Amino acid sequence: MDGFLFDYLPILILTLIAVVVSGLFIVLALTVYPDRPDPEKLSAYESGFDAFGDARGKFDVRFYLVAILFIIFDLEVAFLFPWVVALKDIGLYGWLSMGVFLTILTVGFAYEWKKGALEWE
Repeated sequence: MDGFLFDYLPILILTLIAVVVSGLFIVLALTVYPDRPDPEKLSAYESGFDAFGDARGKFDVRFYLVAILFIIFDLEVAFLFPWVVALKDIGLYGWLSMGVFLTILTVGFAYEWKKGALEWE
């Protein structure tokens, strides 16, 4: 049992060092630069415009549809590159599984198209 706990001693030491150094950095930041914001920092936005509505207002559903469209194409690219690299070694099962995956993505794209997410007014 002692050997088992001794194996985790470097992790404990590293964790303690990380906590101490992080605490020192926080204390150093608070002492060197105290919180004294200037009027520009206290303004509403850096652009100079005041807020003109509630931040918790409702968004148009098209924003969400565009986000879904981005996820569809992002997933396709993220999984398609490794599949192409290993194309020679994956065999029939790899081809079929990627076919199912691309079919699901195509159905998602068709849903987006049907909902009109590609037609922005």
